[in-house]
Parts: sequence; C-alpha cells; structure tokens
Amino acid sequence: MKVKIKELPVTERPYEKLEMYGEKVLSNSELLAIIIKNGTRENTAIDISNIVLSKINNRLRNLQDIPLTELKKIQGIGKIKAIQIRAVCELAKRMSRPINDTKIQIKNTKDIANILMDELRHEKREIVKLILLNTRNIIMKIVDVSYGGTSSAQVSPKDILAEALKIGSPKMILVHNHPSGDPEPSFADFEITERIEKASKIMGIELLDHIVIGDGNYESIFLKRGVNDV
Repeated sequence: MKVKIKELPVTERPYEKLEMYGEKVLSNSELLAIIIKNGTRENTAIDISNIVLSKINNRLRNLQDIPLTELKKIQGIGKIKAIQIRAVCELAKRMSRPINDTKIQIKNTKDIANILMDELRHEKREIVKLILLNTRNIIMKIVDVSYGGTSSAQVSPKDILAEALKIGSPKMILVHNHPSGDPEPSFADFEITERIEKASKIMGIELLDHIVIGDGNYESIFLKRGVNDV
C-alpha cells in the first residue's frame, strides 16, 4: 500500500519542504505536485507528477507542449488541474520575456538573441517578432507580428511598417525562429528581409537586422550579407 503524502515525515512533504528550505531544494516532481495539490486513491500528487514528467521524457521545458486535452487524459489530472498547469507554463514563458517599460539598449545581435532565445528556441511554430527602437537603440516595444506553422510564417512589409509608424519608431529589428532548431536563413528569409528593408527606407525607418533564432544558436541575416553588426 502506497504511503500518502500526509503520512510522510514533515521534511519530505513538498509544501513543508519548500517552506522550511526554499523552492530550490525541491525536485521537478515535488514542484509539480504542489500545483497538482491532491492525489487519487491509487497515486499521490508526487506519483501523478512523475507520470506527467515521464510523458515529456523528464524534460520540464516540454511541459508547455502538452495540450490541455492530453493533460486531462492523465489519471488524477482533471480539467482544473490541467488548466492550472497550462497557466503556470504560460506564466513561466511570459516571465522570460523582456519588460517593455524596461530601458534595454541594443548594442549588437547577441543582445537580441539573449533577450528572445529562451522564449523562441523551443517554439513548435514559427513566430515573427518586431523589436522597435528609438534613436539610441533603446527598446520601445516588442511586437508579435506573425504566427505560422512548423516551417514558415507569412510576413507583410505593410504590417511591419504599420507597427513602427504607430509609435514613431525610427529603427527596428526583425526576429523569427526556426522550429527545426537550425537558424540557417532560407532563401525566403533573405528575400523578405530585402523587401522590408526597401520599404522601410522609403518610410524613413531603418531596419538594423533580421535575426533567426534556432535551438540555442542564432544567425544574423545582415551579417550573412556582409553588413556591419547592429
């Protein structure tokens, strides 16, 4: 017969353990058990956590990829718990994003990669982001301008420029990810970059770079073309 969490020594219970020693000492399953909260007759909250983690090969980052419908199929994870898990995953993603009202100055392409790498490196769909800057290269705003599938996202130069014109941004940087994990720019990436660059010059807006994010690495299309860094 399995031991219930409340029957464990106080120092081994997730809630009490966190309160006494801090969250850093808890395992992934213990942290997830706090979110799950209650177990079933057959399994404790920690047991259910281990079942969830086994479905993502114990790679915690992959938790954000489990759809709500799949979470609800796991015994002990009902609708409410599934929603709570999805909400926590989304909060984690949002916390990794830069705060728009924080004055971040961009000095080179690495600065851009550092800001967006954690958010984009594991995305299963292609996302195009626009970073809008002032004259001193300080970020004014970061906007999602397009969402695509696993291989591409449609980008309109008109939509890109509209975002910059809305807030009077004189400079901008385009960023998108490759779900394959390979940041090597495609022919289409070079083509759309050239189109946006030409259109932006007409409007008096400077496109500083177009960066492609992979899984832990990145490429600058401007550097590929032999143009100087940001």
